[in-house]
Amino acid sequence: MIVPQFWAEARRRHRDSNRQITVRRFGWSDASERDAQIMADARAEEALREAVAGRTVDRRERKVAYGGAQGLPIREQVVGRAGDVVITRNAYGARCLNTPDALFADVDFEMSGSLKLKFGIFFAFAVAAAVLVWGLDYSRSVGIALVGVALFASAPLGDLVQKWRVALSGGPERQARGRLAAFLAAHPAWSVRVYRTPAGLRLLATHAPQVPVDAPVEEFMRAVGTDPLYVTMCRNQHCFRARLTAKPWRIGIESHMKPRPGVWPVRPERRAERAAWIARYEVQAASYAACEYVETVGSGTVHAKLAPLIELHDRECRARVAGAPLA
Repeated sequence: MIVPQFWAEARRRHRDSNRQITVRRFGWSDASERDAQIMADARAEEALREAVAGRTVDRRERKVAYGGAQGLPIREQVVGRAGDVVITRNAYGARCLNTPDALFADVDFEMSGSLKLKFGIFFAFAVAAAVLVWGLDYSRSVGIALVGVALFASAPLGDLVQKWRVALSGGPERQARGRLAAFLAAHPAWSVRVYRTPAGLRLLATHAPQVPVDAPVEEFMRAVGTDPLYVTMCRNQHCFRARLTAKPWRIGIESHMKPRPGVWPVRPERRAERAAWIARYEVQAASYAACEYVETVGSGTVHAKLAPLIELHDRECRARVAGAPLA
């Protein structure tokens, strides 16, 4: 896991009689801006050599806060450290915990139907249209009308069918708990703390430190229904994450963190504007909890290395503050 303090960017250009190639690369460092620039220069020169040699390379890297798809380090303002835990401020202003070995996995209660389900509904309408027109000799306008209904109705009908499915199975939380229980039954050494979030559940494995790229980690996250994008980001960033403070729009702050976008670093002349937004946000967020502790399931084991992290997480999330609204 790398969460650098300093960032820089370099550009290199090659021009000859047939073409012009320009590449841009970032550099980073925990030591100084100069070291970050040295890295950026070296990475840009290497990328240009590859491009000139005819190899396929990206001409530039996107400036994103949490670019897990690219595998770049986390580009967020570092606001605190505790051992190997780094607390950052994400692109919309919330504080986030970043850890190399404490497995956090949020499970959102997704109520929308899958693309497979929606396509199945559309296909059923299309078959019905074909039967009416060619099998029962209805007019083509009837078939066209049915196809039109399918185009507009398959998505909301898919969502409705999914809601019925979930309701008949006891609700989304019961489904999520069932998936977790099935995994723990097959892995009795595991211990998992369960928290409630505004959108579902947060799970924290406590029996042992975990490595984001290890197969058991991905097996666990897929088994419990974690967002696949988060799984990919954990693997690419060698990092697990957990949001510690409220999402701004859930606590009445409609304005975005200034300046936009909130990718770190920002220009010195804009930092006072950013600081004013953060001050307002922190005051309002102090009355809310990011999650609520529910229970521990599985073996109940807490590895000694993870105990301080659990305390830090629960304190910063206000997970044990009775009556704190979730945001």
